[in-house]
Amino acid sequence: MKRTWWKEAVVYQVYWRSFFDSNGDGYGDLEGLIQKLDYIRDLGVDVIWLNPCYESPDKDNGYDISDYYRIMDKAGDMATFDRLLHEVHKRGMKLIMDLVVNHTSDQHPWFIESRSSKDNPKRDWYIWRDKPNNWRSYFTPSAWEYDEQTGQYYFHSFAVEQPDLNWENEEVREEIYKMMRFWLDKGIDGFRLDAIALLAKPEGFPDAENPYDIRYLTNNPGVHDYLQEMNEKVLKHYDIFTVGEVAFVSPEEGLKYVGEDRNELHTLFHFEVCDEMPTWDPIRFKQIQKRWYEGLWGKGWNSQFLNNHDHTRQVTRYGNDKQFRVESAKLLATLVHTLPGTPYIYQGEEIGMTGVKFDSIDDYNDIAMKNKYAEEVAKGRDPKEVLESLQLLSRDNSRTPMQWDDSEHAGFTTGTPWLKVNPNYKEINVKQALADPNSVYYYYKKLIQLRKQNSVMVYGTFRDFSENDPYIYAYTRELDDIRWLIVLNHCDNDNVYELPEELASAHRRLLLGNYTDVKEEGATLHMRPHEARIYALQ
Repeated sequence: MKRTWWKEAVVYQVYWRSFFDSNGDGYGDLEGLIQKLDYIRDLGVDVIWLNPCYESPDKDNGYDISDYYRIMDKAGDMATFDRLLHEVHKRGMKLIMDLVVNHTSDQHPWFIESRSSKDNPKRDWYIWRDKPNNWRSYFTPSAWEYDEQTGQYYFHSFAVEQPDLNWENEEVREEIYKMMRFWLDKGIDGFRLDAIALLAKPEGFPDAENPYDIRYLTNNPGVHDYLQEMNEKVLKHYDIFTVGEVAFVSPEEGLKYVGEDRNELHTLFHFEVCDEMPTWDPIRFKQIQKRWYEGLWGKGWNSQFLNNHDHTRQVTRYGNDKQFRVESAKLLATLVHTLPGTPYIYQGEEIGMTGVKFDSIDDYNDIAMKNKYAEEVAKGRDPKEVLESLQLLSRDNSRTPMQWDDSEHAGFTTGTPWLKVNPNYKEINVKQALADPNSVYYYYKKLIQLRKQNSVMVYGTFRDFSENDPYIYAYTRELDDIRWLIVLNHCDNDNVYELPEELASAHRRLLLGNYTDVKEEGATLHMRPHEARIYALQ
């Protein structure tokens, strides 16, 4: 297997508007990130993934870009970005930028021209039709919006304010490639490509048999032609790392995006877990991991994550954020960092930050949640019930401000935060974590250090020894003559795991555990609630 720096990397995602506010306006910013770079470096991280900070009306928190060549005022300016990039590199880390090329803001000059008249030269830069089909968008009941000025509908896979670009138009593609070169020539180290599987649209836009199943938006014929062209004209000319956001994809289809012989992307985010597994389902999770391992191993590269800016914090959604918050946060970290693929840390995850339940829809900012709330209430549903049904998967669960200390607003800002801080910041914060040698933070440091020092965590083969066990997840990673065993008790109760003879006969040496008093045992492992252990086998 080909060895590369990005396969060996650990990535830390910075949702900058919620990270650290340097000027008291209530929004995190790039200067705030610069001030906290040592914190990220000390964790042991290699790569920072920065959420969009381009010029934007901010209808969808920066994913509606109105100028690809400017930094939005809330984030800072280009001089600050250049300094950020310099400071990241000075600390031996790399920076990848989140990039949206499926759509722009409706305030982008391209779209303003496109909608001005039917014969405008940029009319065909977006998708216009006389009649809409029955498709839904991710955020609204229809993927089409009527434009009175020209009497046609434009297409939007997401919010009304986010019209899709027409990737069939060569001029559009060349303009996008030019923009990508601009950022790469600055010295950034790659891209996280948002909604990249949506670039190609089905020919003719036929009505869907079930419009609520929005898979028709993704993985359509032509998308791989676009990505291979992007690679040929831009990506292959730089020593960078690319990861694509690819929804509704199987391992077989996923390999087309990341196959090392395909010349498209390096790795991908699939969402069989985060989008399609609302709560913890151990058997399903194991099946997903096995299928993706068998589908990609030796041919392409996977990513491991359980939360990000779009998904509820992992300890709330897939762990126990009350009785066993610290233990389950460490167990989930062990899971992500020892399964095959590149591990991602979402800011605050490393201190065990949790999701949140606000009392009113007015306290939420998530455009997808607010639109869905309005749609359901308009149907006559009880507002309280609708709010409760949407809270667990609201994107604001992961977007509440970073909890730095126990001072007002968790030390995130001296002003009024753009989104309310989680009320538990007094107990859960960076200051507390750094003062406790047994904190979640220091467990992450140990995991990352183990990965840096042991190639078996990166390049080792994977084998599941617990496929049908509803509580225990036990698997090995093996490289040359090195074999590791990972055992996780993913539940609130004690459990016993009987080692198979193949593993029981080996001498075990504990490398890392999330309980401090692990006793050596025979073939029977007595696992406590949310206990995680990593063994070296000899």
